[in-house]
Amino acid sequence: MPNRYRHFAAISALLGWLALALQLLLSIQLTVANGQGVLTGVWIYLGYFTVLTNVLVALALTAAAHSRPGSIRRFFRRPDVHTAIAMSIVIVCAIYNLMLRQLWHPHGWQIVADDALHVLMPLLFVLHWWLAVAKSTLRWAQIAYWQSYPAIYFVYALTRGAVNHWYPYPFLDVATLGYLHVLLNACAVLLVFVAVASLLLALGHWQVRREGKAIVVRAQP
Repeated sequence: MPNRYRHFAAISALLGWLALALQLLLSIQLTVANGQGVLTGVWIYLGYFTVLTNVLVALALTAAAHSRPGSIRRFFRRPDVHTAIAMSIVIVCAIYNLMLRQLWHPHGWQIVADDALHVLMPLLFVLHWWLAVAKSTLRWAQIAYWQSYPAIYFVYALTRGAVNHWYPYPFLDVATLGYLHVLLNACAVLLVFVAVASLLLALGHWQVRREGKAIVVRAQP
């Protein structure tokens, strides 16, 4: 990871952790106000793909900001891991802003948390991915195993819903739509994940070719 981007990663990581902390506080405040307690607020908070993906974003940026060794830091600094997270946070941004934003109207600090998690952090992370992540090792075959994260989340969300009948997103609401409809929705979303991953990989390969040509030009007498 180029040293010149570590300050950017550190500032972005700090903003990410602050946004996550704010959203946790707001979730707890809401459930306490509704008489459901603190643990319910934490449980609901941990049910959202947005929150879990932003945790991964903050971890990856934190790892990128440090040069110290460590197996966890090395894992999150890997180009394929960074790209998989970039794929997921782009989906967070796209689905929320295109499909979910109009379904509710937050106020006050909830607006800050929403925009930070769904707009600011996706932009910062994709910018970091573009500027700081080496992409020469990225391969098309990696797209397949990048889908393990959304697939695991799908099983996780449905398992949680089967336990307490709460689903974080309307297109996953088995109680309303039924399992077949939800499965079809999940397949459609998975295709979007693959499309975004393919776009990122194509951009990464284009960036590698462009940088290679620039090196050749500079090396010529």
